Amino acid sequence: MSRKHPIISITGSSGAGTTSVKKTFEQIFFREKVNAVYIEGDAFHRYDRAEMRAQMATEAERGNKHFSHFSPETNLFEELERAFRDYGETGTAVTRHYVHDEEESALHGAAPGTFTEWERLAENSDLLFYEGLHGAVVTDRVNVARYADLKIGVVPVINLEWIQKLHRDRSARGYSTEAVTDTILRRMPDYIHYICPQFTETDINFQRVPTVDTSNPFIARWIPTPDESMVVIRFKNPRGIDFPYLLSMLPHSWMSRANSIVCPGAKLDLAMQLILTPLIMQLIERKRSLK
Repeated sequence: MSRKHPIISITGSSGAGTTSVKKTFEQIFFREKVNAVYIEGDAFHRYDRAEMRAQMATEAERGNKHFSHFSPETNLFEELERAFRDYGETGTAVTRHYVHDEEESALHGAAPGTFTEWERLAENSDLLFYEGLHGAVVTDRVNVARYADLKIGVVPVINLEWIQKLHRDRSARGYSTEAVTDTILRRMPDYIHYICPQFTETDINFQRVPTVDTSNPFIARWIPTPDESMVVIRFKNPRGIDFPYLLSMLPHSWMSRANSIVCPGAKLDLAMQLILTPLIMQLIERKRSLK
């Protein structure tokens, strides 16, 4: 952790809503005039799209039915840890971009499904913002979590996560329900071993819980809306959190435990603004006090 070069890490599995959370942070950064630099979790995958497909086929032939993007074998954990450490020490680090589609291809000048060249982050930034799968990962070889000053977990309950993945992959990628189900099953061991443990490391977790029947996610016809959901907000260390203020500002919210608030799903953005803005400004003020 670094007082001079703070790091904020957003961790969540694919489809958990980390992209919308990133937009909330960007609004805070814009409003508070915070100059942030960004690292995308996809940038530290080990294989590009074609290489991953080939590697999956090879692993399947070897009898490995659980080869996924969640594991150390398919990610550059050491390089990610080095990027966090370097930024904390020097205020810059090396990263790259994973090009998802034609729009990003035009922006970055690389083919969809490939990586751009490694390059240094801009200097003189206020903080580093990471959003991806492994912002708080800890294994027997790396400890990314120890370098982040503020770690946020974003995760829906598992049935809701499956519904979101099923709908996205079927509508945006044209996959069948059976193909998506196979992907979920393939990823499950790595999800249990490398994604779930990170939410113990995070400082605050935002977990969306549907209030409609999701008992069989594989036949759900639509994704539960925010109005059909509640959000459980868990603070690892509740000391210093003004719970009475938050409860007064978030209508129909309540405390379910001494370190947890439940609020309506439609109030997630407001809850994040209220909770995260003071924490971000604490990091910035601590940084500026050193100058």
